[in-house]
Amino acid sequence: MKPNAWLLLCGILCGCDQPAPQSYAGLGQQASGFSQVSREHRLVFPRDHGAHDGFRIEWWYITANLKDAQGRDWGVQWTLFRSALRPGPETGDWNSPNLWMGHAALTGPGGHQSAETLARGGIGQAGVQAEPFRAWINGWSLQGADTVDNLQMTADGEGFRYRLHLHSERPLVLHGAQGYSEKSGKGQASYYYSQPFYQVQGDVQRGSQCIAVSGQAWLDREWSSQPLAAGQAGWDWFSLHLDSGAKLMLFQVREAQGEAYRAGTWVGPLGEVVALHGAQIQLQALAWARQGNGKRVPVRWRVQVPGHGVDVQAEAVEPQAWMQTRFPYWEGPVRLSGSSGGRGYLEMTGY
Repeated sequence: MKPNAWLLLCGILCGCDQPAPQSYAGLGQQASGFSQVSREHRLVFPRDHGAHDGFRIEWWYITANLKDAQGRDWGVQWTLFRSALRPGPETGDWNSPNLWMGHAALTGPGGHQSAETLARGGIGQAGVQAEPFRAWINGWSLQGADTVDNLQMTADGEGFRYRLHLHSERPLVLHGAQGYSEKSGKGQASYYYSQPFYQVQGDVQRGSQCIAVSGQAWLDREWSSQPLAAGQAGWDWFSLHLDSGAKLMLFQVREAQGEAYRAGTWVGPLGEVVALHGAQIQLQALAWARQGNGKRVPVRWRVQVPGHGVDVQAEAVEPQAWMQTRFPYWEGPVRLSGSSGGRGYLEMTGY
């Protein structure tokens, strides 16, 4: 799950009036005319690394947990969102139906910094191609020599930049039922896969200081036309690298009324993939922090998956990791303690 405000974004870039959304960021609104997610559909690679004409919303999302030579924690985020104003293919002119939005962030010693950039499709400002893989928006890029196994990732904002190389020889992880990932008890869903096994080398720069870093990264890919149900108010999402080598993705979509919808994926140290649902996942907010805009968000959580022996606390490396973008949310690196050590990322929307 990832943050969007597609209907509002359309209004800002196109000057059109938009109805008040009935769910978080309008993602529960009906999407007549757009392609729908199907349980029977099977993902195909490298094709599905690229953009999907016909679907309303889509994103390419990387988070990286890094350390420098002094052992200090750093976190990096690189995100590209595509939003379609109407069904139809990309065009090579201003008639393109696609709007693009990029988010970048650097978190570590000295705090949290973020940046945002916007672009129209069809005129070369932003886009994604599957083979050879390339995703870009303005001066930011995520580019592979062939597929997504080897990537060069660059972005910059006011007072920060990063240049990282990501490499993995491990297979992709398909969430839910072979990539069909439900987001509510009413059948809303997305296509969702990840590459959680990247090893990372590169450097981050804050001000005039350039720092060599290394660590792990996680790619999330989702696309849909209506991933939420009306009344779903926001979500809490975890991507965790356990010291055992296991990986754990969990999310809960909070309802305005009623119980949150929970799901996730356990990836064992040897690579076995197990879908998780409902009561198999327990999430409890333990400590809260007020952000600069007055919002209070939980920055320490208890995360339990009893069936796999997981009982950890996930605590923010930097509690003040609010994304000061046009549609704000919280996202930052976390440290794990308890039944396992480790690192990961936490994202929270709708607070």
